[in-house]
Amino acid sequence: MHSILRKTAAGIALAAGLSAPTLAQQKVEITLARFFGSCEADYGKSTDFKAARGECGIITTLVNNFNATNKENIVVKPQIVEWGPYYDQLTARIVARDVPTVAVMHDSSLGDYVGRKLVDPLDDGFQSVGIHTSDFTEHAKKGTVIGGKTYALPFDTWSWLWHINLNLMHKADLTRTNGSPVLPTSPEELLAQARQFRQATGKPYFAWAATNSDAANVRSFLSLLYQQDADLFSAGSKPRLNVKSKEATQVLELMRKLYSEGLVAPNLDYGAANQTFVNGQAGVVVVGTWKIDDFIVQSEKVESPLYKGYTVVPFAQLYAKKAVFAGGHTWVMLRGGAKDEAQRKAALHFMKFLWENNGEWARTGHLPANRTVIEGAAFKSLPMRSNITEIATTGRGMPGSIPRQRAIETILGQEIGNMLLSKKPVAQVQEAAETRVNKLLDSVR
Repeated sequence: MHSILRKTAAGIALAAGLSAPTLAQQKVEITLARFFGSCEADYGKSTDFKAARGECGIITTLVNNFNATNKENIVVKPQIVEWGPYYDQLTARIVARDVPTVAVMHDSSLGDYVGRKLVDPLDDGFQSVGIHTSDFTEHAKKGTVIGGKTYALPFDTWSWLWHINLNLMHKADLTRTNGSPVLPTSPEELLAQARQFRQATGKPYFAWAATNSDAANVRSFLSLLYQQDADLFSAGSKPRLNVKSKEATQVLELMRKLYSEGLVAPNLDYGAANQTFVNGQAGVVVVGTWKIDDFIVQSEKVESPLYKGYTVVPFAQLYAKKAVFAGGHTWVMLRGGAKDEAQRKAALHFMKFLWENNGEWARTGHLPANRTVIEGAAFKSLPMRSNITEIATTGRGMPGSIPRQRAIETILGQEIGNMLLSKKPVAQVQEAAETRVNKLLDSVR
């Protein structure tokens, strides 16, 4: 009898057009397209993001926590894609009109999507949920504001680092009395120290992903180019790639020499490079901020070659200017992703949650995009963050005016890889890179 009465009351309420809280609030489902890996076995049901580790663990737990605690009855459904094919799949989904409500996007890709009018500006939406763009860090603002409008929620600043095995460095007499590493301050010092390290340990100084990892090659190249305050593109009304400059040639020759002398562990892809470092088979792995938390975990294990012997620094300064290649992850709302106003509001509420928990994401090793977080005591107390905080001001990416940035990075990375792996002459690498990239730029309308 009571059940019949409840159903009748619900029917009357619907007929009268009454809304929540008169009736139980309807669920609003939104989709979240992301990379960062899959770790359902470890974190699929976890809502305690304080206990989560690594990129995958933290983002998975953040989503779980939001689904469990939000008061708006919003359900976020993650759609996890591998990093490599992510943008190809995103483009295919846009064409098929299967658009995610919220999607992760590198700031280097944002300009292309904005130029094609595929991303909605978010200033009004942010204001409606209390996200203040004045709280964006300087680097985050550069990556998300185009033409005076904000097109994405910045999530972090990530950068290119040297992760160092201090135990091996000590064996090579490359540590100071306080245990900190002796870092090279010029290309000549780098070569000398790398040779000294190999002589003392029998191992290569570096591990970096030269195989099947265009990104690693180009990020090291750009870090050293920017340290010379050199431009990658010539000035003019239409950008043209310039890698035949004196500065670019010096960097390519240095990378070629390091690899050809065996000072870099050969033929490693991304996973193998990191594992080589974890196994104690190289002194330095050159990889991004996102590995800090993982390597700290290793350094806490007694059986690990990194035990009590891990530190991290920005990419070592070998030239006159302190600079390093940097980028950022952002969250965007693609046009056609939110099917109605309810989904749009739900997406903005979820973005607000991510913004408020930017400090949790920063435990991965990435620098916060939220100025309040990066200046706060909680972030500063995290291990080794004082080593890399400067990247919020010294980090540098390609100019925002350059289209097809990720495609350009791929071409440059491929050509540098050809130089390292197949010993393609530097001059031929320069010619091929400029021809391919400038042809690409000519095709952009």
